[in-house]
Formats: sequence, structure tokens, C-alpha cells
Amino acid sequence: MTRRFESLLLIGCGNMAGAMLKGWLAAGLQPARFTVVEPSDRSLPEGISRLASIPESGQFDAILLGVKPQMLGEIAPAVAKLADGTTILSLLAGVELATLAARFANAAAHVRVMPNLAVALGKAPIALAERGLDEGGRAGLLALMKPLGTPEWVAEAEFDLVTALTGSGPAFVYRFIDALAAAAADLGLSRDQADRMALAMVDGAAALAAASPDSPRTLADRVASKGGMTREGLDVLDAEGALLALVKATLRAARDRGAELAAQARKSPVDG
Repeated sequence: MTRRFESLLLIGCGNMAGAMLKGWLAAGLQPARFTVVEPSDRSLPEGISRLASIPESGQFDAILLGVKPQMLGEIAPAVAKLADGTTILSLLAGVELATLAARFANAAAHVRVMPNLAVALGKAPIALAERGLDEGGRAGLLALMKPLGTPEWVAEAEFDLVTALTGSGPAFVYRFIDALAAAAADLGLSRDQADRMALAMVDGAAALAAASPDSPRTLADRVASKGGMTREGLDVLDAEGALLALVKATLRAARDRGAELAAQARKSPVDG
């Protein structure tokens, strides 16, 4: 039987957790399902219950950790009091399932969640790795995440790499969009016009790629006719595997930083 995650406590509602909340509400989930611990004066959507600090007691189907990873030790003792029998959902980069299990040993299950900010639009890839969920729990968690995009289970050993691809990836795409516009401006187009056109081009290209049964590699070759302008440009990107080498180095650096963060989290004392 699919487990239903009806009541969620969000510890922190910054950029990522806030985007998830926005996506859930946009998809029609009722505000009454969410309680947010947010001590700052950050505005929250209408109808969301707000707490200035982690409550002393309460029962929630899941607790979402949306603070910075270095705050885990600070919040862990208070969260542990609420964790009995619930599911811990963690957005904390580099914090492994074993670390979560050590911090919240009384929780029924622990799940690492890695989305990106497109959850607000329901268009984010969402990586999930879990410990302790049964079949019904896994199905229920997928159902909870589906309004936010395309959730997928991944092996935790691959989590840092998946995080580099899907979590950090938007920043890399934004850099490329900016580089396209900057290059066009350097070659003579006004920067404002270059910015608008580069963004519109990427938006349309991504939509076409998502709707096409063909791979992006195949689509690129279809745009490029032999001896034409596009092929001339692709030859620069493809020369000696330059673009692939650059992107591979980018993902490797982000992945390896995730491993460093995990090592730091393992060294911190369990009692905070």
C-alpha cells in the first residue's frame, strides 16, 4: 500500500525549500499540510503555518531539512525529539544517509533529496536516495515529489555526481547562456539584445529537445548542414574534444567537492 505523506515540517525555507513549497502549492497541495520553521522575516505563502523555532513536540509524516549543511549539528538535537517514527528528508549537500541515521536514529527512514530551483515550476530532475523505506514508502515519496518534476532513485554512491549534474547543472547552463550573449556582444550585437536572444534561443531549444524522441547529439547534427555556419561553429566546440573535456572537468570538480563535504560531515560529532 502506498504511504501518504500528508503532514510535512520544513526546517528552514530558503531558496531550495522555498521553491519546493511553491511548487507543491502550485500543484494544488493544501497549505494546511505544511508547517515551516523560519525564524527570519522571510515571507511565506498564504495559509502556511509558521514557527519561529523547532517545536518541542508534534507528529509529522516527514521532516524536511532545508538549512545549510553546517547547521546540522545545531538543529539535530531538537529535530531528533520529533523524529520518532517519521521520515527525514534532507536537502543537505554532502550529508550521507549514514550521517543522517546517526543523528536521527529513532526516525523510520532517511532520504537524501537533490532537486534544483525548477521545482517551483514542476520541471526539476530530483535525485533520491533512501534508507529504511518499504515499497509503500518509496511509492508515497515518489508521489509527493512528482508535482515538482521528475524524481528518480539513484544509488547513494552516485549521489555526488548526480548532484553535480542536476543540482549544480543549472548554474553551468546559466554560465553558458551568459557566455553566448557576451560573445555576441563582443562581436557587435548590443548586450541587451544578445541577452534576450540567447535566453529565448536556449528556452526554445530545451523545449524542442524535451519534446523530441532524438538525443541532443542527434538534434545538433540535424541543425548543422555540411559546409554551413552551424557546422563551422560545432567544429570549434568539438575540436579535440574541447567542450567535453571542459564539462567533464566541471562536473568532476563539483562532484569531488561533494565528497569533501561528506567527509567533513562524517567527522563532526553526532551529538552536535
